[in-house]
Amino acid sequence: MTTWKDFIVNASAGAEAHFDRLKNKLFGRLDKHKPYKIVYYRGFGSPTAVWLKGRVLRERDLSTPSDNDTFWQNLLATYQRFDSDEVPGVTVRVEAFGLAYTALTDEEGYFEVTINPPNDLPPGRAWFPVRYSLDGVVQPTGESVVKDGHLMISPPYSQFGTISDIDDTVLVTGATNLLQTARLTFLGNAYTRLPFGGVAAFYRALQSGPVTTLFNPIYFVSSSPWNLYDLLVDFFRIQGIPKGPILLRDLGFDPALLSSASHHTHKLAMIRKVLDVNPQLPFVLIGDSGQQDPEIYAQVVRENPGRIQAIYIRDVSVEDRRDEAVRELIQATNADNVPMLLVSDTVAAAEHAASLGLIDPDTIPEIRADRRADEEGGVQ
Repeated sequence: MTTWKDFIVNASAGAEAHFDRLKNKLFGRLDKHKPYKIVYYRGFGSPTAVWLKGRVLRERDLSTPSDNDTFWQNLLATYQRFDSDEVPGVTVRVEAFGLAYTALTDEEGYFEVTINPPNDLPPGRAWFPVRYSLDGVVQPTGESVVKDGHLMISPPYSQFGTISDIDDTVLVTGATNLLQTARLTFLGNAYTRLPFGGVAAFYRALQSGPVTTLFNPIYFVSSSPWNLYDLLVDFFRIQGIPKGPILLRDLGFDPALLSSASHHTHKLAMIRKVLDVNPQLPFVLIGDSGQQDPEIYAQVVRENPGRIQAIYIRDVSVEDRRDEAVRELIQATNADNVPMLLVSDTVAAAEHAASLGLIDPDTIPEIRADRRADEEGGVQ
């Protein structure tokens, strides 16, 4: 039976599609002097398959953020991120490993392509160059539209991978408080946003593993919109958090995206994709108790017996009822021989990871020191 909520969502989706068609016709004429911009999202995969995604827009690059930016500068940057002029129906040429592939942008300007890397990849390398260009399209200046980027392939010697949530796991967001989330998201920048204490050192330890010559890939999965991608890239760089693919989602009036299960559905789909392209790797999962990470991760455990080595859930919820629900999920995953820990801080997770042989125990003092430094800087 169709509910009033379904009716509103479906009507909104139809209205957005109609608006996009009108906007494309109008701005196709008005924006002829605006430069084209290829936004690439870090690709990832294994020696057998690599997944690449990006977007084509018409807009000028955002200014580089600084810790001195004013309220109005941050607000303007946020407006520019969300007021994107997408370019549908253009062919994107993707060049990697000496081969070329093509993809067509959809109505929102997004494109995706899956490629098969060659069999003779250098065994000690994790990041590889990739070039994106537009076929048959030039800038208003007459120059070609080109963007260089990188993709990540987990090396054969990787011992495990890490999949981490972002909001209230790495980045202080206050996802359980709508007003706080909006204030931090819309009025802050990469310099003013705060990490949870010790996160950068812990993730570096996970990437290095128990032997510092290793490279264990880290993937970041969030239900935040792709419009915030540049902010997150800058934030991770500033905080010294290891570089990895950041998997976000389209922000639109899609009924599937606006439903109550959208958070669960998106994150589960992205986690499945990461596991599918890395069939040889076990994984560590990191999230928080504020939304549905424990439920999602418990389902991943059920679907992938033997592949999840540990789950760390940061306790950010304030309701006893929520903590009790998480403890029930902990018991369920323990029954599947997967430890799920509800931790108060990063150090507790790191100490447990060291006991499992996931990280070098000698990194614990660095993680403690990193946490203290973050606390002195006002980080939780």
